[in-house]
Amino acid sequence: MESLRDIRRNIKSVRATQQITYTMKMVAAARVKKAQSAILSARPFASKLEEMVSSLAGLEAAAGGSTRMLLEPQEGPAGLILVTSDKGLCGSFNAWIFRAASAWLKRRGGSPVRAFAVGRKGRDFLRRLRFPGLQIVYESVGVFPNAGYVHAELLGRAVVSECLSGKLGGVTVIYNEFKSLLSQTLRERILVPVSAGKSAVAGPPAGFEPAPELLFDSLLPRHVKAQLYRILLESQAAELAARRNAMESASKNAGDIIGELTLRLNKTRQAMITQELTEIMGGAEALK
Repeated sequence: MESLRDIRRNIKSVRATQQITYTMKMVAAARVKKAQSAILSARPFASKLEEMVSSLAGLEAAAGGSTRMLLEPQEGPAGLILVTSDKGLCGSFNAWIFRAASAWLKRRGGSPVRAFAVGRKGRDFLRRLRFPGLQIVYESVGVFPNAGYVHAELLGRAVVSECLSGKLGGVTVIYNEFKSLLSQTLRERILVPVSAGKSAVAGPPAGFEPAPELLFDSLLPRHVKAQLYRILLESQAAELAARRNAMESASKNAGDIIGELTLRLNKTRQAMITQELTEIMGGAEALK
């Protein structure tokens, strides 16, 4: 029979774990509100800039002009930006990203891939992979939960430099998008080349001032950095929401375990008392 001391020790251990998970849940819940506000501020600018770049690209294509490098698929290795968390204890947040990244790499069939890792978990995952042709050209760890535009600036500068130098034929981003406190959506988005929208303008070809080449050279890097900034904020909020939900479930499970251990403690103590009473009554009968 398990001793009362062992059961009490288990209850104390589980209660200490429950306090840790509850604290982590409250910290994540407080941070996710700030991250959600940052997303609401960044989404309109990123969406309008993407709409404007797509519209300009459509007008330029309709006018018969030659689009720039970031607007057309190029020859060269594929680029992969993997955005994960820096820490664990966030449920299946990273597992879904790893699964999607593995499937994406398998579809490449061993072709060269130049990877950009954001987050310690993603960097370690790419390092463990033995995928032929995979090369990590950029890594950024310790970003979350304090992601800022400076991180998107550095990442975007590296991506644009690789594209303009002809080292990348295209760039795909795999990350989790924040939907609500209870759900996150896995996204696999083509960042480069930028999709050209269809122009509904009828009449003569549109003119540009300044020249289309100068306009695109100025807008496209800003567009890439703005989209990356939004992606970092989306992933940050999704990670905090996932951690909050995971820690809430862990706290609830710890409470259930404490209840079961307390019940076992009471049953064991009752059994010991019953056994002692039985032994006393047996001894008394023997003395008679």
